[in-house]
Amino acid sequence: MSFNLYNENSNRKSTLQLKIPAKALTVIILLVNSFSSQAQLCNGSLGDPVVDISFGSGGSSSPYVPPASYTYTSSACPDDGFYTITNSTSQCFGNTWFTLNNDHTGGGAFLLVNASYQPGDFFVTTVSGLCPNTTYEFAAWVLNIMKISPSILPNLTFRVETPGGVVLNSFNSGDIPVTNSPQWKQYGFYFTTPVGNPVIVLRITNNATGGIGNDLALDDITFRPCGARIASAISGFSSDTVNVCKNDNALHTYIFNANITSGYVDPLFQWQLSRDSGKIWNDIPGANLITYQSPNLQNVGSYSYRLTVVESSVANISSCRIASDALMVNVHPLPIANAGPDKVMLMNYPVTLSGSAEGEQVTYTWFPEDFMNNSTLLNPEVSPPSDMTYSLSVKSIWGCMSSDNVNVKVVRGIFVPNAFTPNGDGKNDRWEIPYIDPSFEGDVQVFNRWGQKVYRANSSPVSWDGNLNGEPQPAGVYSYVIFIAKYGIRLKGTFMLIR
Repeated sequence: MSFNLYNENSNRKSTLQLKIPAKALTVIILLVNSFSSQAQLCNGSLGDPVVDISFGSGGSSSPYVPPASYTYTSSACPDDGFYTITNSTSQCFGNTWFTLNNDHTGGGAFLLVNASYQPGDFFVTTVSGLCPNTTYEFAAWVLNIMKISPSILPNLTFRVETPGGVVLNSFNSGDIPVTNSPQWKQYGFYFTTPVGNPVIVLRITNNATGGIGNDLALDDITFRPCGARIASAISGFSSDTVNVCKNDNALHTYIFNANITSGYVDPLFQWQLSRDSGKIWNDIPGANLITYQSPNLQNVGSYSYRLTVVESSVANISSCRIASDALMVNVHPLPIANAGPDKVMLMNYPVTLSGSAEGEQVTYTWFPEDFMNNSTLLNPEVSPPSDMTYSLSVKSIWGCMSSDNVNVKVVRGIFVPNAFTPNGDGKNDRWEIPYIDPSFEGDVQVFNRWGQKVYRANSSPVSWDGNLNGEPQPAGVYSYVIFIAKYGIRLKGTFMLIR
């Protein structure tokens, strides 16, 4: 049996003829398809990351990689024994690696390692400022970058130890399998800091050899204090998220409460608020009880609340705080409904409404639905038998609603005045045709007795002041031609300009 393998250092594909007995082949297949489970992470409540290594935006070497084990390269396709910090990698080693365009969370960089031929440490860092005698959760995200099989599988050991080498806890990932698509997987475990100065060393060891495979990406390494479970809730709601509509006439105030399991001797409480969905948390002055009532939330936006707890004996150490899950109130804006300008409709000639709607995934309906082709269109045709007011109702996905009205005037025909007197007395000073709505797409032209065009209105209101280029036109008979293209109506006639 033969396998097509790639030489990572030459980008050239070669074929190795491997004669494998059927029984041994079965074992290989089982090993390739095996999937080791991660250690159990925190079942209580966590604090914010005391350490959060996300490798920035890339473009430089890492202080966490021992210089004796791996060599930095700026290439996004590092060779055996090399590493890089990058935000993407593509078409490496005959396209045997996955193409990545982002790190684990998106928008940053990750550590990309092409394993050396000898197993050993490839990540070591010292962490200080931890809370003494406290349980912490260590976690990291790892991705097997290889997409061909069989290949050497990454196998990692994570160790947390004292500077003197005493192991506080460790965890082995087992073989990290090849997957059909890039899959980040989180590995982690608990450890308890020493009673004295809690300085610890994190060591990540690559247990497999290099060659064809054992290539991986590492990202988002965190240390978070783990404590007793803090169960939080919004009074009167079964969910941890409330979505409301902005309403200046309504009271949007909420009561947040928490329940803490045993494990604290003398706890101190502090409620916090975040306006950016949990990226930055700020203490709420005076909110130091197990229950907190919010002020009236009227401004549109997201309001996240959580309760932090810390033993009074270590209250001055920020890394000792444990936090509840976030409770969120989202105040959504009302959608915008615009029924458009008032309309004039010639009897027996339907008119189209000019509605518009804006908002968060809105739906809309016109009322009343009679004399309308489709009430769920923004621009339906309507044909009421008499003057009518239509209302456009708009509803967002969150149930926020608004409406707007438009009046439709129904006229039996077009009335053309037969005279006007532009003498400035405020009475009948302009020649106007009141019911030619701009939506009719009407074209109105006026000519003097010699056939000269003295006025024109095209798809606009008809209102002539009796002047041409600012010069008053003489009294007399003028003719007009009206053509309404939308309805195929053509009218001709005369009128008097009286001075």
